[in-house]
Formats: sequence, C-alpha cells, structure tokens
Amino acid sequence: MLSTPEFWVAVSFVLFIALVVYLKAPQMIAKALDDRADAIRNELEEARKLHEEARAVLAEYQRKRRDAEQEAGNIITQAEAEAESLSAEAMAKMQDMLERRLKSAESKIMQAEQQATDDVRIAAADAAIAAAESVIADKLNAKAQSDLISESIKSVKAGLN
Repeated sequence: MLSTPEFWVAVSFVLFIALVVYLKAPQMIAKALDDRADAIRNELEEARKLHEEARAVLAEYQRKRRDAEQEAGNIITQAEAEAESLSAEAMAKMQDMLERRLKSAESKIMQAEQQATDDVRIAAADAAIAAAESVIADKLNAKAQSDLISESIKSVKAGLN
C-alpha cells in the first residue's frame, strides 16, 4: 500500500488540502471574491447614479430646448405682428402722402384755373378798352374830348369835397 502511486497521490492531495486550509486560502479566496463583488456592486451603484444624472441632464436640456422653441415661436409671432404694424403704418403714411399730393395738385389746378380766368378777364378788359378807345377816338372830336375832360375834373372835385 505504501508503494502504490495512488496512495502517495491521495496523501499529497490530503496534505495539499491541509496546507490550503492552514494558510486560510478559502477565506482569502472568499474575501477576494467578496471584495470583487463589492467593487462590482459599487460600480453598478455609480453607474445607476450616473444614469440618473444623465436622465436629469437630458430632461433639463429637453426643457431648455422646448423653452427655446417656444421663445423662437414668440419672437416669430412678435416679428410678424411688428411687420404687419409697420406695413399698416407705411400704407397709412403712403395714403396720407397721396392725399396731400392730390390736394396740392387740386389746389394748383384751381390756382391755374383762377389765373386763366383772371388772364381772360384782363385780356377781355384790355380788348374792351382798346375797342372803346378806338370807337371813342373815331367818334369824338377835339371839342367833345375837352368837354369830357372838363366834366370829369368837375366830378372828381365834387367827389373830393
């Protein structure tokens, strides 16, 4: 029995197991495994925290994006309203300017008509005077002219007194 290899293998195995137990290898292995499990657990917890932080940051950026979109919409609405207001104001100013120009043109036309009427009256009066002068010059002799001048002077003197 002492000479068989199986016996010596069994004795070596028992001594190896005794040595491992004596050196507390199972506790060291268990401790190493426990430490590794704790490290993995801590990493998982940290990953969970980072995941929650990432969700919070994502939610904040989504909220900021929605706010920015809403603000952009408000800016567009305000710009459209301002453009409409400016357009209406420009149309009112243009209408006012057209009305003023129309009134000015009408006034100039009325002045031109009045001037033309006055010119026609003056021309008619000048023509009438010229015609009267020529008729009077043809029909009045020197004595009649002198009598007419004398009468005119008397009427002027009477009017002055």
